[in-house]
Amino acid sequence: MANEKVEFQVYNSMTRQKEVFIPKEPGKVKMYVCGVTSYDYSHIGHARAYVAFDLLYRYLKYLGYEVMYVRNFTDVDDKIIRRANELGEDPTALSGRYCQEFLKDMDDLQCLQPTHQPRVTEHMEQIKEMIAKIMANGCAYTINGDVYFSVDSFPEYGRLSGRKLEDNRAGERVEVDSRKKNPADFALWKSAKPGEPSWESPWGPGRPGWHIECSAMSAHYLTHSFDIHGGGMDLTFPHHENEIAQSCAACRESNISYWMHNGFVNIDDEKMSKSLGNFFTIREVTRLYHPLALRYFLLGNHYRSPVNYSISQIEIASESVFYIYQTLLDSEEALSAFQQGTETAKNAKGRVTPQAQECINKLRNELKTKLSDDLHTPTILNAALQEALKLMNSCLTILKKKQQKQQHLSASLSLTELLKEVKAVLDVLGLLAGSTCAEVLQQFKERALKRAELTEEDVLHAIEERALARKNKDFARSDQIRTDLAAKGISLMDITGTTETAWRPCVRSIQEQPASPAQPKKSAAAVQEQPSAPAQPKKSAAAVQEQPVAPSQQKQPSAAPQQEQPAAASAQQDHPTVPPQ
Repeated sequence: MANEKVEFQVYNSMTRQKEVFIPKEPGKVKMYVCGVTSYDYSHIGHARAYVAFDLLYRYLKYLGYEVMYVRNFTDVDDKIIRRANELGEDPTALSGRYCQEFLKDMDDLQCLQPTHQPRVTEHMEQIKEMIAKIMANGCAYTINGDVYFSVDSFPEYGRLSGRKLEDNRAGERVEVDSRKKNPADFALWKSAKPGEPSWESPWGPGRPGWHIECSAMSAHYLTHSFDIHGGGMDLTFPHHENEIAQSCAACRESNISYWMHNGFVNIDDEKMSKSLGNFFTIREVTRLYHPLALRYFLLGNHYRSPVNYSISQIEIASESVFYIYQTLLDSEEALSAFQQGTETAKNAKGRVTPQAQECINKLRNELKTKLSDDLHTPTILNAALQEALKLMNSCLTILKKKQQKQQHLSASLSLTELLKEVKAVLDVLGLLAGSTCAEVLQQFKERALKRAELTEEDVLHAIEERALARKNKDFARSDQIRTDLAAKGISLMDITGTTETAWRPCVRSIQEQPASPAQPKKSAAAVQEQPSAPAQPKKSAAAVQEQPVAPSQQKQPSAAPQQEQPAAASAQQDHPTVPPQ
């Protein structure tokens, strides 16, 4: 079953059905994804889109394709100009700054760099050439320096969105202009206005309309005929509809095989919208939660389904990733210690247990079958991966106990292969960080302290106070200290066989959560970047307890139930009727 050939299928928005993916050129894929308009910090709706298409990019490469991935920047636009005027900045400088901020967010979210990241201002000649071709083919007209595309010249207009021409709304990111032949006609070129950036053209000084840029840049890098065009569902109309019309008007051979669109982000069950003020920037979220937690949360939902962002869900995702990395770290350290303490380990005869091999085969098979089914990630995260992590912890338990050498060797070999396979899966999903596991765990702890509005010294002081209360048999007080910290997202763990106590992040009580980012901001402009402190590797939690604390068992939206994990020592209270583990 592990070697079963699986066909990669994607949902094509044009045909409204899943189709087997067949590239135009065997072994090669050309993909274009609409990028951001860079006038502000990017929000989690952007994260949803670019994590989804980064997953597609990674999986295509995993399947062995040579991928040319193009994602653009809109760096001249009405919104950019308005924002620059509000702030008293040069539009080009403002846009360039937010392009760099976007790239930082993408790096934080483990999104691979596309092959090309073109900017509108660097491709004016290609844009003007395409407009000239459209006009030469009789599909556009000029009015006082403005150039409009005539939708009446393209009978198939509306085939992507399914909208009839008479149902289309005028406007849609552009002002209604009574001079147009048809209210649905859209601007290819806008004549210059005082104080706005402009470029010379055959129709007079001006700048491009919004839609033409993607057609021109995709054709420049990928030709008029390529494999995949992607973006958010909100771009289906009018942006992608207009792209199809103008691209076909410029070149009759224009053809895109698969149109792919990701779903919307809701905030507490209400559609996220800047106009409603209920949006979070990526930077607001990653200031308090590790970027891997945000990526994990997004991948926990199918890319085409709506995703509901809430504090409770990002808390669960954060705990889940912490559990993954704690298991990875404990496994690495246990294997290192075992190999150092067993000189004959490499030469000894042993084999991976049948249970471990079955788990490895299942994880490998699930990765391919689920991702090949239109990138279905939830089952991988919440079933196959959790089973592998649980088995890894079982192997760790065997290595810590006094067992026969053969049992230790078998557990070591099984853990080695499980670790390798889990890391391979995490890499495809974009959840394998470039930092060490210890550094990632420390970054999670730093953000947990920030959410709790505590310092590590505060936590250590509370641990000392609790130890004194236990010594004095004031178990009610020691219980209260543990409970108060847990409500703030700090879980205490008593180290087995010692009097020491360590701490780790955990899911907080809802009522204890701070207003930010639970309370959306009206504008992201006020968000200031707050760099995290350098990560300091900590002693492995393998010495803290027999098993890492498993992620919360709450159900994630659109996901299979998580597998039951071993109970954690931190779940015990200090009262003597329940002896500490």
